[in-house]
Amino acid sequence: MAPQSAKTKRQMKLALFLTGDGNYHMAGWRLPGAANDGGHNIHRWVGHAQMIERAKLDMLFIADGAGVSGTEDLETLQHTSRIDRMDPIAILAAVAMATQNLGLVATISTSYNEPFNIARSVASLDHISGGRAGWNIVTSGNKDDALHYSQETHLPHAARYDRAEEFVDVVRGLWDSYDDDAFVRNKDAGVYLRPEGVHFLNHKSSHFSVKGPSSVSRTPQGHPVLVQAGSSGAGMDLSARVADVVFTSQSSLKDGQAFYAEVKNRCDKFDRSPDSMKIMPGALVFIGETESEARDKFEQLQSLIPIQVAMQRLSNNLGGVDLSAYDLDGPMPDVPVNSARVSAVESYVTIARREGLTVRQTAMRAAAAKHHWTLIGSVSQVADQLEDWFHNEAADGFNILASDVPDAVHRLCAHLVPELQRRGLFRKEYEGPMLRDSLGLPRPSNRYAQTAGPR
Repeated sequence: MAPQSAKTKRQMKLALFLTGDGNYHMAGWRLPGAANDGGHNIHRWVGHAQMIERAKLDMLFIADGAGVSGTEDLETLQHTSRIDRMDPIAILAAVAMATQNLGLVATISTSYNEPFNIARSVASLDHISGGRAGWNIVTSGNKDDALHYSQETHLPHAARYDRAEEFVDVVRGLWDSYDDDAFVRNKDAGVYLRPEGVHFLNHKSSHFSVKGPSSVSRTPQGHPVLVQAGSSGAGMDLSARVADVVFTSQSSLKDGQAFYAEVKNRCDKFDRSPDSMKIMPGALVFIGETESEARDKFEQLQSLIPIQVAMQRLSNNLGGVDLSAYDLDGPMPDVPVNSARVSAVESYVTIARREGLTVRQTAMRAAAAKHHWTLIGSVSQVADQLEDWFHNEAADGFNILASDVPDAVHRLCAHLVPELQRRGLFRKEYEGPMLRDSLGLPRPSNRYAQTAGPR
């Protein structure tokens, strides 16, 4: 653990990360006492959100994908809960009405949506929540998603990021469609808005043609918080240019430090301060009164994953690579890097080489935590590891991956958070009502504030 220093004044940011089926671990729904209807039971979503808000977490972060992976093999898919997921914007709109300070982040793809729709949806959530919305920008790694959107094939990696760059720029431009005081709503004068406060985007480029303005007024946060999860070179550039929060999947302190330094350093070429973004690696946390108890729970969950489910998930995470020809108990091979999952392939191979994992062991790791960091131990042991990363410039905070609900969420809130608070590493009260307040991020100014802007 790093020595105490002036850095102790800096505090962690914490999010609860759940996939759309309400868990993170593939077998989380199977534990005795675990919810097996978390994907569509809105009362569970609200309950979890209220629990983490009482613990003062920064945000609820919902992972999502456009379609369902693995439908070519329903015999295997029948053993998972991943097929049962509602739209995260709808979930978070409901959660917003039952919470007051908690940030609400939805994962939405740039590959299979239009900027105008997403600008409107996320801005609407920001208004509904009073300034607590965030958008996790992804380009989609599931190659089969294309088949739901009248496309024959998934776009190559470079093309997806080229589209994503333009997509995000259009969304941000639409969020600046109106001055903050454009809507005067004066009944006596019969004037609803000031014409000079309206700005047309008039965007025309390779992917999109969008006139604007948006149909939603400027939001409480100005721009909802932007989260970006790419770890490839293109992904890191997008993060450095636009992201307020970076979600990443480093699995060792050395890798975490390297990624942290690389993304922060890339801010310079986009004239951004490194402090203008928060890097929050994912961490799958198993907490027990002792390390042995925590490990027992981990092993229990692992025992509930059929190997065919683990292999299907690993194949999907590698972008659809066929693993059937490889010996399950042989070393993890150099699988081909395809256009769908460049950084994921590199991460899995690196982990397997470093830890000497077989194909079977790599698949079981993928089923548990993909290529995220996994922490197993007592409260103090887990807190020590988080503190080590935090003080040694590998993280500004963490996206805590809940293995199962509600138990993992309860342990996070009732045990880990109080320990981090005791160490002075985490807040005891929210800094303000909006997500940007919690994250210590400024409200972006309207790009037209100093000029008349296009009309």
